[in-house]
Amino acid sequence: MSTALFDEPGPRARRRIRIATVVGTLAALALLALAVRQFAANGQLDAARWQPYATWPMWRYLLTGLWTTALAAVVSAALAMALGLVLALGRLSRHRFLRVPAAAYVEVVRTIPTLLLVYVVLFALPKYGLDLPLFWKLVVPLSVSNAAAFAEIFRAGIRSIERGQGEAGLAVGLTHGQTMRLIVLPQAARRVLPSIVSQSVGLLKDTALGFVVSYAELLYSGKVLAAYNGYLIQTYLVVALVYLVVNASLSKLARTLEARRRAAPAIPRTRTRTRRRFARA
Repeated sequence: MSTALFDEPGPRARRRIRIATVVGTLAALALLALAVRQFAANGQLDAARWQPYATWPMWRYLLTGLWTTALAAVVSAALAMALGLVLALGRLSRHRFLRVPAAAYVEVVRTIPTLLLVYVVLFALPKYGLDLPLFWKLVVPLSVSNAAAFAEIFRAGIRSIERGQGEAGLAVGLTHGQTMRLIVLPQAARRVLPSIVSQSVGLLKDTALGFVVSYAELLYSGKVLAAYNGYLIQTYLVVALVYLVVNASLSKLARTLEARRRAAPAIPRTRTRTRRRFARA
């Protein structure tokens, strides 16, 4: 978890977090045990109901839905990060005509639910002659919504860089743009990389809104499959398991990147790379 966005919790806060985690885990296990008991009592755990999910055609269908989910998530993340970086630079600009619109975009979009943006693209835009393809009806609102979050992540990362770094670049003759591109942004990107991965996990989960526009992502594929075979609980549990594995893997990646960032000797490496970039500049 990145500390670029908030302060590290103290000993008392960590103790409260551990207590809350233990209590929450015990409550979740109790609810899980109750659910399993109810499933067993109603015959939902019978082997015949789970046997279809041990076949390759069933998994091929679900993996196709996972692929379309990943495609929408990757494209949305790329567009959202690009727009988020522009917005972050705009909010940090010395020019008011750039800073104010960027700040307004971030503050307004962060208060709008992503589902509402999906409805705007799905129902409002076609009335004005802008009927996007099915794929973009999901990607556009996800990109617009997550760009505000990525903008705040990038802005926090840039502001976490010591002011002397930029002043040193200006002192050796670099322009403001070169200083930002060669010195500040590379260091900021490394600092916020775990937060970027964490935000991408949330974006991946938001692709489940594809069922609203009938985009064949994983959840929509599960809905179609459950309607076909009648195994509603089994299908959605399998879909939930797939989401759990993918999101847990990405969360683990974020923690690993954060641990490596803290353990790496960042200052000597940064100085070496900065000298090389100065030489090329």
